[in-house]
Amino acid sequence: MTRLQDTAFSMLDLIPVRDTGSEAEALADSLALARHVEALGFHRYWLAEHHNMDGVASSATAVLAGYIAGGTSRIRVGSGGVMLPNHAPLVVAEQFGTLATLYPGRIDLGLGRAPGADRTTLRALRRSPLDGEDFPEEVGELQRLLGPVQPGQRLVAVPGANTQVPIWLLGSSLFSAQLAAQRGLPYSFASHFAPRLLHQALRVYRDNFQPSDVLDKPYAMVGVPLYAAPTDEEAEFLATTAYQRALALLRGHSLKLVPPVPSMASRWLPHEQEAVGNMYGLAVVGGPERVRQRLEMIVEQTGADELIFTCDMYELAHRQRACDIVAALREAA
Repeated sequence: MTRLQDTAFSMLDLIPVRDTGSEAEALADSLALARHVEALGFHRYWLAEHHNMDGVASSATAVLAGYIAGGTSRIRVGSGGVMLPNHAPLVVAEQFGTLATLYPGRIDLGLGRAPGADRTTLRALRRSPLDGEDFPEEVGELQRLLGPVQPGQRLVAVPGANTQVPIWLLGSSLFSAQLAAQRGLPYSFASHFAPRLLHQALRVYRDNFQPSDVLDKPYAMVGVPLYAAPTDEEAEFLATTAYQRALALLRGHSLKLVPPVPSMASRWLPHEQEAVGNMYGLAVVGGPERVRQRLEMIVEQTGADELIFTCDMYELAHRQRACDIVAALREAA
């Protein structure tokens, strides 16, 4: 038995929209993928929050969580994450309290501190660029609203109170790692797009962890971009869809998924190639044997309790196949 066999596998979905597709098709693909990974034994399926991005259909996170939970039967469903600066804690508590009431024991609430939007979008969300500075206080308010009603409590989330929806803190820096440690909460690091501080953040989280009613020891999840295929060559080819999307993000172009290409060499400048490479520094790209070695290395070096994959391949069938490959590797470990 290896550490890989003891590591839970989960999926993070940004609900990518293809260049020739529609938002409706992207949503249908996401439900199909959720059902597929549920059958494979994946532990949870999370939806991201992004706004004003033409190739990303994951804006109404709570609505999407209900859609996925309603279309599946066992897998945990939640947010990866709700960007708390964009929302009043009471509204979040009511939304996820409602989800937890509809789907008991299956809902997670992952919280991020970044707004995940530009200034124009922030204004449209009626938020200020300074929102987020009170993140610890708002996390505390959410914990109270989702917890037991206290004598004399004047503000009650209905539904929400007494649901004890599990709260996760998400981040790509050290701030949320420190806060998750102080509050004794599970922690997820966004190494699927910003791996630079991964090891430092995990060390801060574990070294400062304070046991709580939620956890008696640290529990860490690590984000991993996944591009698995039957051969290394095919995986490298399919991963170019993600590289083109990252390049489009750097250039301010459309983020819709585009088909893979034989080579990226003529498509980016050296500094762009380096930037995309940094974003995908933790990516797992290859055939089964290379993927196994890479996953075992990540788990060994990070001590992750759980890996949460992103898998923005152009074809749904290729995403499903990639999940088949890692599920089989975990089973055989």
